Amino acid sequence: MSAGDRILFLLKTRGPATAADLAARLSVSPQAVREQLAALAREGLVGHADIAAGRGRPKRHWHLAEAAVGRFPDTHAELTVELITAIREELGEAALDRLVKRRTQRTTAGYRAALAACPGLQDKVAALAALRSAEGYMAEAQPDPDGPGMLLIENHCPICAAATACQGFCRAELESFRSALGPGVRVERLEHIPAGARRCAYRITEAG
Repeated sequence: MSAGDRILFLLKTRGPATAADLAARLSVSPQAVREQLAALAREGLVGHADIAAGRGRPKRHWHLAEAAVGRFPDTHAELTVELITAIREELGEAALDRLVKRRTQRTTAGYRAALAACPGLQDKVAALAALRSAEGYMAEAQPDPDGPGMLLIENHCPICAAATACQGFCRAELESFRSALGPGVRVERLEHIPAGARRCAYRITEAG
């Protein structure tokens, strides 16, 4: 992975950051990061906002530009949207819902089998994050800083175009997590990429 791609990856997974923050994460000098950011800005891949924080000069925070989205794959986006549109027009919304449900059943069965041997909630969420990362979601599991549960964070959605065209995918995804994690677990979506958020995030807690 090139230096520029590493910066794009960090901005994708960690959100806006200063050159100093990026340099610390990459273990390089701030000047080297600024040179890479300047090159990425010329390509239209990053932008920035100068944010005041107390006294002193505002700090420049860098973020991904819209053009950088193409660096992170949306699996067969155009073809998928065309197929969704064709199914909806030719067979109706009910047929599309049945197809989404069938896909969800297969996915959930795989998740449930993989999580069956996990002894506790933390292990289950970590295993689910690994499964989702393998599917392209750039997922990670973290302790919830606001409570006793866990956070499942997905920094990328490889089916974003499909999920935007058919909200059933997102509803089914939430149902799949709840089913795979079991009846004693509560799953709440906190952030949602199709709704304009940088990432999807879920709070996962013991229901009791």
